[in-house]
Amino acid sequence: MDLDRTRPLWRQIAAAIEERIADGTYEVGDPVPSVVGLSAEFGVAASTAQKALLSLKERGIIRAEVGIGSFVADPADRDPER
Repeated sequence: MDLDRTRPLWRQIAAAIEERIADGTYEVGDPVPSVVGLSAEFGVAASTAQKALLSLKERGIIRAEVGIGSFVADPADRDPER
């Protein structure tokens, strides 16, 4: 995926992960790429990748387990206010 350098990169990365969830590439409970993995895949700084994951976590799209990784959250567990 080519990133548009005129738009926030972290938003584009988050959108790419959401698209992968929507198309079934990542299913509920599946791990999503780590900060290091996203940094390498998209050619961005770790802080940019971290911001993308944080955005997804705050919206309930993914859940993070300390020391283990981030996983696709069950939509039934998502807060409808997000």
